[in-house]
Amino acid sequence: MSAGMVSLRYFVLGLLTQKPMSGYDIKRLHKSLSWLIRGPSFGSLYPTLRALREDGLVAVEVIPSQEKPPRKIYSVTEAGRQALRAWIDRPVTESVSLKTFVMRLLLAGNLSCDGLATHLRRRREQVGGYHAALGQIVKTMDEGTDLGQRLALDYGLALATTELRWLDSTLEQLSGAAAI
Repeated sequence: MSAGMVSLRYFVLGLLTQKPMSGYDIKRLHKSLSWLIRGPSFGSLYPTLRALREDGLVAVEVIPSQEKPPRKIYSVTEAGRQALRAWIDRPVTESVSLKTFVMRLLLAGNLSCDGLATHLRRRREQVGGYHAALGQIVKTMDEGTDLGQRLALDYGLALATTELRWLDSTLEQLSGAAAI
């Protein structure tokens, strides 16, 4: 798997470095972000947690409850931290999806400042290319262009413009923080 792709395996490890969680906690977090990134199904999340445990990358603590089934709280092991670090240290591919970009942002606490800046600069180059291409297409549209196509292109251009603004601002903040 390329370093740019965020597999569920590494995403879960990254979340568990932030704090121990149950499978339900992880699923609930994904659900809160479902409009931005599609979360895993329970059918893929629990086998991933089981595989991480079998590989010694996470540990599980079973907390009994009288009213409910016992809760399984997962935490990352040192081996899990090392596996995540090795994956994070691999270079990010130049062309990543929005979902992959956002998932890596959610794991930014595991990146060095330089690693995060590199990730953001690559995304800026990618979105800048989209923005330029859309701008060229919009310039060549005429009155006969289908309304739906015109709206879709305008929407894409607006999204790219906004994301470029955010990326520039964030990169500026990071460079200011690194200078301190």
